[in-house]
Amino acid sequence: MTPAKFMGVLAGFAGVVVMIGPDAFSGLGVAVLAQLAVLGATVSYAFAGIFGRRFRHLRPEVTAAGQLGASSLLIAPLALYLDRPWDLPMPTTAGWASLLALAVFSTAIAYILYFRILRTAGATNLLLVTFLVPVSAILLGVGILDERLGAGQIGGMALITLGLVVIDGRLPRALFRRCADGGQSRPWSRISSLRRATKASIASSRSGGKTGSS
Repeated sequence: MTPAKFMGVLAGFAGVVVMIGPDAFSGLGVAVLAQLAVLGATVSYAFAGIFGRRFRHLRPEVTAAGQLGASSLLIAPLALYLDRPWDLPMPTTAGWASLLALAVFSTAIAYILYFRILRTAGATNLLLVTFLVPVSAILLGVGILDERLGAGQIGGMALITLGLVVIDGRLPRALFRRCADGGQSRPWSRISSLRRATKASIASSRSGGKTGSS
């Protein structure tokens, strides 16, 4: 990881912290096992992007099916033992619809896109999506639940945007090249170079024609 990308990661992490706010740490140490489980899931998600690179030769549908099938086999016995679904009331139609939507759109299709992006863009760009999770959650809360944006949320989104721009690197490199060229953008520079080459070619053809005629 380059220093620029490291600074971008720090900026994005700082943005998430600012968006969440200090109130999120008020219950720190109350349910230690649950908090450690959340941290473990976060670390596991980070390693999953790196580990998944070895499956680039497989189609994204195959990789997603293998991952979801294996995880279902692992978690099904625990779910049956801990939740005891046969003792729970039958879900409503809205509940079945929500379950179907989560299974198809938020899980199956999402992981097909996950492994497709991993194969084409790499693990670093793939894991940048995690910075957008709190942003999308807050924007959905504003748009659907009529929540209000505070200064912390706006500042956090600005820091996340800055971090993503620095990590991506294309915009900073373009600005650096533009400054190095004396403020002249590269497209106009290419057009002017093409014009000069065309004029030189026309002048050379004319001088060659005059020499041949003489």
